[in-house]
Amino acid sequence: MKVSIIGSGYVGSVTAACFAELGHEVICIDIDEEKVRQLNDGYPPVWEEGLEDLMKRHVGKRLIATSDYDYAVQNSDISFICVGTPSSDNGEIDLSIVAAASKSLGESIASKNAYHTVVVKSTVVPGTTEGVVRSILEDYSGRKAGDTLGLAMNPEFLREGRAVHDFLHPDKIVVGSLDRRSDSIVSGLYRDVDCEVTHVNIRTAEMIKYVNNAFLATKISFANEVGNICKRLGIDTYQVMDAVGRDFRINPAFLNSGAGFGGSCFPKDVRALIGSAKDLDYYPSLLESVIEVNELQPLQMVEILEDKLPEIKNKRIAVLGLAFKNDTDDIRQSRSIPVIRKLLEKGADIHAYDPLASDNMKKVFPEITYTSSAQQALEGAQACLLMTEWDEFRKLNTEFDSMDRKLLIDGRYLLDPEKLEDVEYEGLCW
Repeated sequence: MKVSIIGSGYVGSVTAACFAELGHEVICIDIDEEKVRQLNDGYPPVWEEGLEDLMKRHVGKRLIATSDYDYAVQNSDISFICVGTPSSDNGEIDLSIVAAASKSLGESIASKNAYHTVVVKSTVVPGTTEGVVRSILEDYSGRKAGDTLGLAMNPEFLREGRAVHDFLHPDKIVVGSLDRRSDSIVSGLYRDVDCEVTHVNIRTAEMIKYVNNAFLATKISFANEVGNICKRLGIDTYQVMDAVGRDFRINPAFLNSGAGFGGSCFPKDVRALIGSAKDLDYYPSLLESVIEVNELQPLQMVEILEDKLPEIKNKRIAVLGLAFKNDTDDIRQSRSIPVIRKLLEKGADIHAYDPLASDNMKKVFPEITYTSSAQQALEGAQACLLMTEWDEFRKLNTEFDSMDRKLLIDGRYLLDPEKLEDVEYEGLCW
């Protein structure tokens, strides 16, 4: 099929490259001419394992980029809206980018003679596709959804660092459609993917995305709450959760205690669901506590540090890990951010290292020192805070010898203290 993708960020670029891999002809639309040039050169604007290989394989063949909406719509049968939906702290979503994309699409569809389907892949609260998107499309295209205009919602369930794999080997595909024709067209795009398609209405599809992420976030905060209790009782929470996770009703995934969750999805989506519930005059106390636990969790790293090192001012502290998780350069809602902010408030001299995310973190904290290796960050440090689950950090051992004081606070249960020589080890929840 012929597909156009609006937005070339994380979701858009992965969706475009993977649809091309599945044999579809794909046109990326972005208003940023530099991103268009970059995409046409075969370089994705975000780092994701395997993404650049797919781009280079298909660019100029089944994959091109343009800033021309008219060209993209005229040369495709279906358009995916994959733009950002940022939200405020109270959960209110900013739909301005979605609205702008819908307007541009509607204007281009107006001059097209053939049937066209629009699919929202951006994460939006229930009612957005049939409300905001539909009304704008109909106003500017002069068409009626369900007649000469198809409308659907196809949420993504991609893990950063594993997005290409997850797209091509999903555990679920959800298509929410306005009518059978829209459903058939969107579902047909996945005909060569070995996964059953779940067919629902549009609002249900929007809700599935939020509930999916909210449940995973809840598991993480639950594990951290239990971990905090275990810490005070002298119990290894990982042994507890290993046994609990063997229950088939529970599953071991997302039960690892640590510094909390971050990224572009979990914090934003839980807050958006909270905001939507409050708009309906319902107070979601469980979801509120999920966010509260997550906000407080990383700050316990600093509390442990102060207990071990009462005077932090002017002390050199190594922070290893800046991305919100391993295998990505994404620092959005990284749990390192509140930790670094608190350390700066206390006057610490911070030396930080991350395999991929240092350049992004420099935009947030230009005043701290960034090193090119973990070894450089550790040299002369009074303490080390381990924040991200990078595999290279699991191999650290003799590198701690260069510290002035070999104090290690592990926020991700990466290292076994029994295998570390003369290191003063303290786990966050264990």
